[in-house]
Amino acid sequence: MSVHRPRLRRLPVHAAAGVTIAVCLFPVYWMVVTAFEPNRDIQSDTPRLLPQTWTLDHFRNAVAADGFGLFWRNSILVTLSAVLLALAVALGASFAVARMRWRGRRAFILMVFIAQMAPWEALIIPIYIISRDTGMLDRLPTLTLIYFMMTLPFTIVVLRGFIAAIPPELEEAAQVDGCTRSAAFRHITFPLLAPGLMATSLFGYITAWNEFTYANFLIIKHQDSRTLPVWLSSFQNVFGTDWGATMAASTLFALPALAVFLLLQRHVTAGFAAGAVKG
Repeated sequence: MSVHRPRLRRLPVHAAAGVTIAVCLFPVYWMVVTAFEPNRDIQSDTPRLLPQTWTLDHFRNAVAADGFGLFWRNSILVTLSAVLLALAVALGASFAVARMRWRGRRAFILMVFIAQMAPWEALIIPIYIISRDTGMLDRLPTLTLIYFMMTLPFTIVVLRGFIAAIPPELEEAAQVDGCTRSAAFRHITFPLLAPGLMATSLFGYITAWNEFTYANFLIIKHQDSRTLPVWLSSFQNVFGTDWGATMAASTLFALPALAVFLLLQRHVTAGFAAGAVKG
């Protein structure tokens, strides 16, 4: 009897977790199912959990749509550039905050946290005015810089905690053996940062890959500079929205983020846990 009591006590927790997972995954499930349904079943008054007949026509229409390859390339280029730039800058900043003592260090950390908490939607008008006055509208580098600024504070916070969790004695021992400070960081600390780098890369990738507001607001005239989230809203015809093609395109859009998560998920938990360590 005593063996089953802990299981019974955990039953409400497991039930709540199951309900939460079902609620979160149901929209994704409906998106994928709709992508494989014929139009007549999508517009039917009797919804089904699984389509009676499966079709790939919506995927063909999505891939054959104007700009699919171009906007896919734009999204990949902007996302990877923003993530790599944020990692490069955050590595130096987080190392300086975690390892060095300098005037203004606490103020810098406070400003990073404030930047992390700032609602980016509230900054869209000043960013638009700055972009317009500097001739940076309708350009992919503008989106890259914006996504870089979005992901940089979080990257600094997580990497700072991760570096603080690595004993500085390891670097000091390497310096005693003849390494410079930069060489000690490169050969000792940097390899141990892999989980933190993976976790921050995943966050930055998903943030930049899914961003819609700035991509829609700052790319006005040069439509060739649009990204995939904006392109997804283009499945319109004289009869309304082509839901099958929209869901197929959304499924294709979600695949890269899913692939990146599956590749990095082993390091994500360790990275976020290490980022929570007090530095």
